[in-house]
Amino acid sequence: MKLATLNNGTRDGRLLIVSRDLSKAVYASTVVDTMIEALENWESVEEPLRNRYEHLNAGNLKDAFAFDPARVMSPLPRCYQFVDASAFLNHGDIMEKAFDLDVKKDKGIPILVQRQSDDFLGPRDDYPFPDEEDNCDFEGEFAVILDDVPMGVSPEDAEKHIKLITIMNDVSMRTHLFRELSMGFGFINAKPATVFAPVAVTLDELGDAWRHGRIHLDMRVKRNDEWFGNPNGGEMDFSFGQIISHLGYNRNLRAGAIVGSGTVSNQNCKEVGSACLAERRALDKIEYGEFRTDFIKFGETLEFDVLDSGGQSVFGAIKHRFVDSHK
Repeated sequence: MKLATLNNGTRDGRLLIVSRDLSKAVYASTVVDTMIEALENWESVEEPLRNRYEHLNAGNLKDAFAFDPARVMSPLPRCYQFVDASAFLNHGDIMEKAFDLDVKKDKGIPILVQRQSDDFLGPRDDYPFPDEEDNCDFEGEFAVILDDVPMGVSPEDAEKHIKLITIMNDVSMRTHLFRELSMGFGFINAKPATVFAPVAVTLDELGDAWRHGRIHLDMRVKRNDEWFGNPNGGEMDFSFGQIISHLGYNRNLRAGAIVGSGTVSNQNCKEVGSACLAERRALDKIEYGEFRTDFIKFGETLEFDVLDSGGQSVFGAIKHRFVDSHK
């Protein structure tokens, strides 16, 4: 099942059911009005939503209309909790080598950070930021959306609480990042609003690409319409089940919580490229002794997409342009 949220001028939008090929949509309001309502009542709404989804794919719904990714918000436009991980350790290893960082890590414990969850951007929205000197960066990631998760959940049971999966661009302002890290708390200026794909999908839509709590598909990244990378999600060092279990060790997680994977990064990054500028710049420094990749400038565009084995976009593409927030 594929779900999206139409921008109807309200904060939470209007829930849409989207066809598997992303060509058609229908309102979900005969079942539930918004994504957060659906997640909070998943057991009772899943079956009728799936029934409507199957009829949509079969072409049986007269009230279906063309799906337009430019008219949707983030699938879940806001939530009560958003936690991002750094589950691809290769990414951190590259950064540590390039910048001679001494990062204190405990083996077997995922790195997590609390993030802003009250202002997500849609997949085709312009992305405003105030100053090119902030060193604007991007990070292509996978993200899961949960229903209610009980405290102390095991990694195996944690996966049962993953209701939806999507992709995101975790925008970073690198000028502020190291300063805020050195202060000992979390990110503020370094991590502004996150951008999500047009749709979020249930696990069954991934077929055998979902296994061992990981998404074994490529994160395809373009910068200004040129290939930047296509690292695969299967190299996560921590599964989503492990991450959720660690997060829920001594707390309940409520419906609508979002957990990100961290920057998708592969060991063979020289061949498959990267999903973020900082990693590419670190590789520049390791190989050439200097940076050869610039940070984002006003007017640049980015695209993130994930295709299934048949070449069909799974989540729809994030396509957005970076603009001066003062204009």
